[in-house]
Amino acid sequence: MSITAGGYAWGPESGRLLVNTTRTGLGAKAGHDLTIGVTRWRGDATVDPADPANCSVTVEVDAESFEVQEGTGGVKPLTSSDREEIAKIVREKVLHSGRHPTITFRSSRIEGSAESFRIEGDLTMVGVTQPVTVQGALTEGRVHGSATVLQSRWGIRPYSAFFGALRVSDEVEIHFNLTLTPKQ
Repeated sequence: MSITAGGYAWGPESGRLLVNTTRTGLGAKAGHDLTIGVTRWRGDATVDPADPANCSVTVEVDAESFEVQEGTGGVKPLTSSDREEIAKIVREKVLHSGRHPTITFRSSRIEGSAESFRIEGDLTMVGVTQPVTVQGALTEGRVHGSATVLQSRWGIRPYSAFFGALRVSDEVEIHFNLTLTPKQ
């Protein structure tokens, strides 16, 4: 499938932006592996299929918009109250959204083809900017891909409970699956 040169936009109406966490530690059986959806975000892309070096991508995320969609594993299923408490912890103790309300990604280099591309760029969260690499592809009219983020590289101490016996793994996966909409 090919893509036409030009400007594109996306956001929650175009697809999904998800964060997946896993658990570790002696008490890991008590916790849940989480799928967290981002509900308020937007992105822009400039696409030149003939020359990936002329392409660019930016994404802006509202750090207050993380919602727990699913929790797998654990001793008992997540309740609505659990989901709300986890979202509050993510906002207040992990992302410090009161001080850092926005998470941004800006590409610095894009290579490959629509069928398999790699985007290098800068991810800024909690006031810290670090490089990150995104792998992706265009399949059946949808763009999908992922990036791995080590929270500690941004100075984030992964959440822990039960005196550290239950911890969220430092490594989280960010996944996207969306339709590109040409800018008007």
